[in-house]
Amino acid sequence: MPRQQRYFVPGIPQHVTIRGVDRQATFFAQDDYELFLAALGTNCRRFGCALHAYVLMTNHVHMLMTPATPRAIPTLIQAMGRDYVQTINRRYARTGTLWEGRYKASLVAEDNYLLACMRYIELNPVRAVMVEHPGDYRWSSYHYNAYGKPCGLDLTEHDHYTALSDDDAGRRRYYRELFSNSLDAELIHSIRQSLNSCLVLGNERFKDEIEARLKRKVRPGKAGRPSRQCQSDPD
Repeated sequence: MPRQQRYFVPGIPQHVTIRGVDRQATFFAQDDYELFLAALGTNCRRFGCALHAYVLMTNHVHMLMTPATPRAIPTLIQAMGRDYVQTINRRYARTGTLWEGRYKASLVAEDNYLLACMRYIELNPVRAVMVEHPGDYRWSSYHYNAYGKPCGLDLTEHDHYTALSDDDAGRRRYYRELFSNSLDAELIHSIRQSLNSCLVLGNERFKDEIEARLKRKVRPGKAGRPSRQCQSDPD
């Protein structure tokens, strides 16, 4: 089957995930998480990716980022494959790849979908029953977005996030309040489906705008068996 197409649109946020081969672990000790965050921060600056949210799970990673150029994200992911994987291979005397196939990414509308995507990412450890609250998990952007605490790398506050309040304290408080209610099951399904299919998360108007900009379809095609690249659940 042909590879699932991805959409390279500068200035539009993308929800990106990379997963370990056969769902195997990609982080083995605290130093590994710290190494990944350091490499991610360096490569975001190097290739022009503004990082808004992330979570490092045991065997996969979620990121929400806005690329400055069409090739910024694939170039960043490729660099992470060198900078992180090579160090891990040396550290644990292993060989071969660490990540499974191609990364997945979906364009995200710059409205309430963006905040929902941030919550989805930072709630991953809660859905995985690793912690009861996102603040209990160390390796995510929740600590910065909700409290302004350092989280291991520089994050870029998206305009839709900063619009939550005129001041930092009010913004953090409003963001924390968003986590008082769980994400709607239908919205979770839409986020997962968009990511698994490498499509677009947003309303119909946003999809129309992206189709006009790219001059090709961004909605699901005919029903049928999905490609191997897009069958796994992002959680």
